[in-house]
Amino acid sequence: MKEKRREEKRREEKRREGKRSKREREEKRKKGRKVEGKKEQMERKRMEEEKMKERNGREEKRREEKRRREEKRREEKNGKEVEGKRMENEKIEGKRIEEEKNEEERRREKNTKQIT
Repeated sequence: MKEKRREEKRREEKRREGKRSKREREEKRKKGRKVEGKKEQMERKRMEEEKMKERNGREEKRREEKRRREEKRREEKNGKEVEGKRMENEKIEGKRIEEEKNEEERRREKNTKQIT
């Protein structure tokens, strides 16, 4: 009787162990899937970050190039304005020198008339 009972308990324990191990295997498999899903998710996230970095790099280069072109255009424009102003100043200076010569010439003529 005792032996039958022990045998029955042992069988019941084995059955439970089998169920438990089966359940544990199933849980591990599910966890494995979750981990695998997380790995794929992390990989996808990493790829998206790389794409964003590349896109940001291209945009930064484009902005930098645009800024250089704008700066160059501004410098050329300023250079033309400076050149124009310089020429204008030279004309004014030339007129002033011409007027001074004429004034000096008039004074000489006036002085020569007064002398004679």
